[in-house]
Amino acid sequence: MTSDKVNAALTAEIFAQKGMRHIVISPGSRNAPLILAFAQHPSIQALSIIDERSAAFFAMGIAQQTRKTVAIACTSGSAVLNYAPAIAEAYYQKIPLLILTADRPPNLIDQGDGQTIRQKNVFANYVVKSYELPEEIHSEKEMETASKLISEAIDFTRYPAGGPVHINLPFTEPIYNQVKDLPFSPKVIPSHPEERILSEKELNRLAETWNQFPKKMLIAGMMEPSDKLRGIVDKLGGDDSVVILTETTSNLNQCSTITCIDRVISTIQPGEIPEFKPDLLVTFGGNVVSKMVKSFIRTHQPAQHWNIHPVDFTMDTYQCLSDPIEMEPVAFFSDLIPKINFQKSSYKNTWWNRAERSEIRHKEFLTNCEYSDLKVFEKLLQSIPEGSNLQLGNSTPVRYSQLFRATNQYRYNSNRGTSGIDGTISTAAGAAWANGQATTVITGDLGFLYDSNALMNHHLPSNLRIIIINNGGGGIFRFIPGPDSTDQLETFFEAHHSWTAKYLAKNFNVPYYFACNMNELEELLPPFYQDQENSRPAILEIRTPTRKNAERLRAYFNNLK
Repeated sequence: MTSDKVNAALTAEIFAQKGMRHIVISPGSRNAPLILAFAQHPSIQALSIIDERSAAFFAMGIAQQTRKTVAIACTSGSAVLNYAPAIAEAYYQKIPLLILTADRPPNLIDQGDGQTIRQKNVFANYVVKSYELPEEIHSEKEMETASKLISEAIDFTRYPAGGPVHINLPFTEPIYNQVKDLPFSPKVIPSHPEERILSEKELNRLAETWNQFPKKMLIAGMMEPSDKLRGIVDKLGGDDSVVILTETTSNLNQCSTITCIDRVISTIQPGEIPEFKPDLLVTFGGNVVSKMVKSFIRTHQPAQHWNIHPVDFTMDTYQCLSDPIEMEPVAFFSDLIPKINFQKSSYKNTWWNRAERSEIRHKEFLTNCEYSDLKVFEKLLQSIPEGSNLQLGNSTPVRYSQLFRATNQYRYNSNRGTSGIDGTISTAAGAAWANGQATTVITGDLGFLYDSNALMNHHLPSNLRIIIINNGGGGIFRFIPGPDSTDQLETFFEAHHSWTAKYLAKNFNVPYYFACNMNELEELLPPFYQDQENSRPAILEIRTPTRKNAERLRAYFNNLK
């Protein structure tokens, strides 16, 4: 059985025939045709999550892990707007989401009808494409047109780089009627992704430019793990004229890369700048966490900057872009490497010598470091089970992770598309549900509280572990320049509080652990990571000293210098 609304039933059928399997639906009435069409389809697994904001991030977590399009569906009105934070994040991370919003028929818009807003193109700035299906489909010709639209929408979630695509579906009452079969056979349009290549002339020009520079810097932004790209990076890392800077979220964590960028940048003295400044900058991947490297390059610009990306090739993060290259990084470097020469240069050693010096000072400092966020991160990154999926919350968690050498024993993810604190736990829950592997999310207290509806979810997997570092507010505002010099720090910037997650955990039957010193933390980590008696996820809340954290971090960077 399926909905008698052909536009809904057709969408579900093409979604399945395109090989997609998962949809996250939030309860409602106007989306009844979508519920009947998707939840009853034999090839589709439908999940019900009440809160639309959490549901969208949960779906994003599934898509993040599977790299397949995941659909979300909701009722009309303000429910639609609750999708916006996750859609914006998915847009800037290129995560494939198909957004299905049920709507009133056009003649009821702006007529005082309940749960009715202007939904057509409502996400226009944060989706790859927007569509609206016709309310009625009466003929084979109309079916063919609608089938083409739906197929195209699903394809755009995945190609050329992917991202969220919105389909608005108006439904006239009655909306609960069902039929056995579609009245027409859908015509699924096959996908034909284009592979972009450079001309031989252009490739030779770039290779000649590469070969003339003795100081080349590669910066990798946020990416999914790729064995092919790791192999390419290792080849380039053998060139003395090339330094490769990565972050935890680059998932390029091997011996040929410097993964702790800020531990080097923060130590560069004015007289050393010419030694560290690149002649050629090559960037690829998504957003970069380090503000220090952005500031360094923007202030001390290279002669040329190439940005390699199939979609965002014109993005000028470092304000010196000379060559936007519209390609996948693996394809580009595979074509370039046979044409370039390795050079004798001191450039790579300049960076590596400073990185090794910083590693020694890093270890020395932490040996005697007082209990603080920094010391807690050291312990956590030694204790998370090997092979884990590590989801890093925004503000301090993702930044602290950059101070510790990344390792291939973890897969690192973070909502760094828009870098908001919303949806961290929901995204991690979706990721854990999808991958079935040990998944740890590290978040701050405000990030957890902001997304506490993530626990209002019947699909929370037992392999999820939630670590909350509770420093009593937005701890980052005690470290970044500016807020701590005002009289409004605690109330408006830091949002100081004394709340904990204890009773939220109890309400949702999630085992809860609490530590406020290093001895307690060391004692609780083993039982926290064991299977819980009630087969639920678990929460570990770690209270750290509000004021000491910023003092320790400042002392840490001073020590590196």
